[in-house]
Amino acid sequence: MFDLMPIAYRNVNQLWAYILTETLKRLGLTCAIICPGSRSTPLAVAFAQQVPEIEAIPILDERSAAFFALGQAQATGRPVVLVCTSGTAGANFYSAVIEASYSRVPLLVLTTDRPPELRDCHSGQTIDQLRLYGNYPNWQTELALPSADLGILAYLRQMVIHSWERAQTPTKGPVHLNIPFRDPLAPVSDGTDLSYFQSQFHPEDFFAGITSTTPCPIPHAPFPILKEWKECDRGIIIAGVAQPQQPQEYAKAIAQLSQTLKWPVLAEGLSPVRNYAELNPYLISTYDLILRNQQLAKQLAPEMVIQVGEMPTSKELRNWIDATQPRRWVIDPSDQNLDPLHGRTTHLRISVEDIKAEERNLSFSSDYGKKWCDAEAKVRLVVDQTMGKIDKIIESKAAWLISQILPPGTPLFIANSMPVRDVEYFWKPNNLGVRSHFNRGANGIDGTLSTALGIAHRQQSSVMLTGDLALLHDTNGFLIRNKFVGHLTILLINNNGGGIFEMLPIAKFDPPFEEFFGTPQDIDFAQLCATYNVQHELITSWEQLQQRLNPLPTKGIQVLELHTNRKADAKWRQDNLKKFAADNVI
Repeated sequence: MFDLMPIAYRNVNQLWAYILTETLKRLGLTCAIICPGSRSTPLAVAFAQQVPEIEAIPILDERSAAFFALGQAQATGRPVVLVCTSGTAGANFYSAVIEASYSRVPLLVLTTDRPPELRDCHSGQTIDQLRLYGNYPNWQTELALPSADLGILAYLRQMVIHSWERAQTPTKGPVHLNIPFRDPLAPVSDGTDLSYFQSQFHPEDFFAGITSTTPCPIPHAPFPILKEWKECDRGIIIAGVAQPQQPQEYAKAIAQLSQTLKWPVLAEGLSPVRNYAELNPYLISTYDLILRNQQLAKQLAPEMVIQVGEMPTSKELRNWIDATQPRRWVIDPSDQNLDPLHGRTTHLRISVEDIKAEERNLSFSSDYGKKWCDAEAKVRLVVDQTMGKIDKIIESKAAWLISQILPPGTPLFIANSMPVRDVEYFWKPNNLGVRSHFNRGANGIDGTLSTALGIAHRQQSSVMLTGDLALLHDTNGFLIRNKFVGHLTILLINNNGGGIFEMLPIAKFDPPFEEFFGTPQDIDFAQLCATYNVQHELITSWEQLQQRLNPLPTKGIQVLELHTNRKADAKWRQDNLKKFAADNVI
């Protein structure tokens, strides 16, 4: 028998907050991130009352809280709720809302607010919160002021259901509800007699029909384009940036399409395809290096390209596609424009899993596909032999090594800037089923640690690969440690500054390069970790690193720090990236 919580009848605000949280619970919400504040009191109390069905996690810093929620939503594929008080608190969610929009991650952002009569009159902690996040949310609105009227409560129920749906369809992303409350905010009497309403309210009838929901899959559709593709013997499939909920099925679908067409698959380091290599005999992981050989790049120019998901990070690949101007198709179910090159492109708004391709384990019938596979074999061998002989701690080897030693299925968060590029260059195809995560929507470094903790929370022991500046930009994420359940190992590449800028032309101009671009911070990370009661260890050999990454601990947070030389490592990349394919002329 349903038991309506007595606290819901303390005042109208609490009744309102109860209807909102109960509706979300029945829809399937399992996690709410609550930032401290006064105006959000009714929601904080209501979510606390919904524990344990909804895990309510208090997080002090709003920006950190928002990225933690983003990570949780990435890991689970379900919407996560964010709650904050009025004023600038909600503004700190902004960068995570942008990332959620571009990365298509479902977030339900609940900003509480002053009532209309306290706006535009210099009442404390009041800003204009309407359309606070511009056009980034999938949907946004301001709720009516709380009322005990049954019809108005039905409106609230419907707004919450609609918000839940819009966070997931037609494209996943953030939804923003601005929620005004009048005083009193605590669960004390507001003078309203709710006894008559209580006698008339029948919860089972009111909430009937609300069940845990997920978006309906797109039905398998006829695919006439397949015939056109089959007639082309100079085609490639680009498996781009992607973090699907079912990575093995995703990789299998791409493999089936590849084997049906007999086209090679150029797989981004951030694609699941590289972590399920045995599924795909035509996997090309060294395309960025191959395309640095101009003669090879010309010989391998395609006539048709199927791009699955977002375009890879590689500038070499983008420039090559732009220069050769092949006919292109983008396969992705979202409603977004995924062609930054503005080519001859058709967007097919379906998932790659929806294409019913006929798998064929046949060898290539054209020289084109064989050229790709021969180049891959030769360059991959050179890369692996080179990396295997490096004893010195350098940045680039970290990505190559961890692609081979992590425990199967490990969730891995890859920070932006140089880590994500080293993964694309050097991540070796494997069959470990590593679940790679990243914030490649807006490509920023904000929220790096908090996102990784959100991904690792209540999941398999996880790893984060990051540089020092990305970690320092989000050290408030360590404040989550007391509420964090699970384990995160942070593999910290400490080159004391922004290594990615060393790869750009501005690096030749010092000053002002070192002060304004390199930006060394000279932080003792052992002391920083001690401040937050986080374990720290300096890694001085690759053998030591391998021992610490497999097996991983089951609880807590640890930082494994690798000291590297920023300028020397940048020079190593510049000297070697072209060499790997320099002599590989077909």
